[in-house]
Amino acid sequence: MNERKTERKEGKVIMAYKDLRSYLQVIEQVGLLKRIKTEVDPHLEITEITHRVTRAMGPALLFENVKGHDIPVAINLFGNHQLLRHAFQVKDMDDLGKNISNLLKFKPPKSLLGKISALGKIKELASIPPRMTSKAPCQEIVLEGDSASLDILPILTCWPKDAGPYITLPMVITKNPETGARNVGMYRLQKVDSKTLMMHWQLHKGGNEHYEIAKKRGEIIPVAIALGADPVTMYAASAPLPPEFDEFVFSGFLRGKPVKLTKTIGSDLEVPAFAEIVLEGYVNPNEELDLEGPFGDHTGFYSLPDYYPRFHLERITMRKDPIYPTTIVGVPPQEDYYLGYATERIFLPFLQLFLPEIVDYHMPPEGIFHNLVFVSIKKRYPGHAYKVINGILGMGLMSLSKIVIVVDHDVNVRNPKEAWWYALNNIDPERDIVFTKGPIDALDHASRGFAFGSKMGIDGTRKWPEEGFTREWPEKIEMSREIKELVTKKWPEYGIKLPSPVFEYSYIMENWHFSSPSEKVLTHNDEDDENEEN
Repeated sequence: MNERKTERKEGKVIMAYKDLRSYLQVIEQVGLLKRIKTEVDPHLEITEITHRVTRAMGPALLFENVKGHDIPVAINLFGNHQLLRHAFQVKDMDDLGKNISNLLKFKPPKSLLGKISALGKIKELASIPPRMTSKAPCQEIVLEGDSASLDILPILTCWPKDAGPYITLPMVITKNPETGARNVGMYRLQKVDSKTLMMHWQLHKGGNEHYEIAKKRGEIIPVAIALGADPVTMYAASAPLPPEFDEFVFSGFLRGKPVKLTKTIGSDLEVPAFAEIVLEGYVNPNEELDLEGPFGDHTGFYSLPDYYPRFHLERITMRKDPIYPTTIVGVPPQEDYYLGYATERIFLPFLQLFLPEIVDYHMPPEGIFHNLVFVSIKKRYPGHAYKVINGILGMGLMSLSKIVIVVDHDVNVRNPKEAWWYALNNIDPERDIVFTKGPIDALDHASRGFAFGSKMGIDGTRKWPEEGFTREWPEKIEMSREIKELVTKKWPEYGIKLPSPVFEYSYIMENWHFSSPSEKVLTHNDEDDENEEN
């Protein structure tokens, strides 16, 4: 796929954001950024403010007066659907998935050979690789020795029983010691002291794989932690990409423009050239693990302490007047729900590549991504729902799903109330629920063992005679289209005024398009961007 052309609207060029600052500038122009000048404490106070704002689907926040620190804090950068659309520069988040479908020229492959052929087209996602540059604003300031201290960063302590302050929105960059392939992951980092962070490399993550390889080889593993970049690149660190697929390459595809990288001072790792702050250091696999946590996690519960490796800080580089980006997690919905929603929309085509019967899927916030997945399918044969359940439970990080509920194609799974209503009306529990065992998210505190437990699949589709259902199946109630159109046309004549629809936060989904038609079109003019060194 060729590099995406810039789009022109009202004489302005819509371009990929260069950095976090250009994104903040745009969302401030459209009223989606609030500057807070009152002094605030990074210990709990910022969390409580942000928690209230996110629950109200409020704006991004820039705290300019953080107690004990000179660096401002940016938070809630992806904290509602409007911000999400601005971050990705799309009118509808489904457009991202459609772009990938178009790239694959998506027609459900009918054979194994066809699936392999289609899979090969994914390589076209790598058509916009990163570019190296020696112009690196992220290295305008270099701190080494005693000057390189984590104490200068306004790292948040989010919840009362957290083990300490945590960096929560990083891009943790490592390379496979054997192949040199890069991994960029988003892992929480507990501050231990001015020179040490706990590296929360979970069992199923790419960073942990690199760590284990380095451990077997008896090697120290260099690590760079980048804080702040353009919003798509920041998101890419959280994307569940296949092994060895470069997150910076994926960001380039989504942005339609290469990510500019620069080499760190102390290693051969590359970091976004326009990052706000970069922490350079290493992890020594030969050291004994230390206890990390507890941490108020995205599950809404404190994840229990466990043993993880330590990151040792050697150097800090940063821009002049840097901005510290962060996020909070906790009882949903928090900002991470919207990042997860972006993943859901972007990765639908990949799911359909191997399970083409899937129409749509949704992971509601109460399920915290892995606990509950609704799937709608075009059912074609008896037992089709079970094939999809097994397929999902065998696919990448979707294999961590705990409950998978399959319904028919005409159900809007992005409205969990509708999906639950349909499924619960269509099941006989003994007949339509299956159990199996498999890998579980390492943060799941209810599983029978660490990262291992049981799963449930529910066939909520209409049952066929071939599936042993011999009774008549009732039709779903629906008003005729003619009457709907008639009432819509005559509604002003009735004189009935209804209050604006109020829905619970879980069910305000992007496809309902609540945003005003007059919402400003996102534009970003960066005259210097095209003149930068390639």
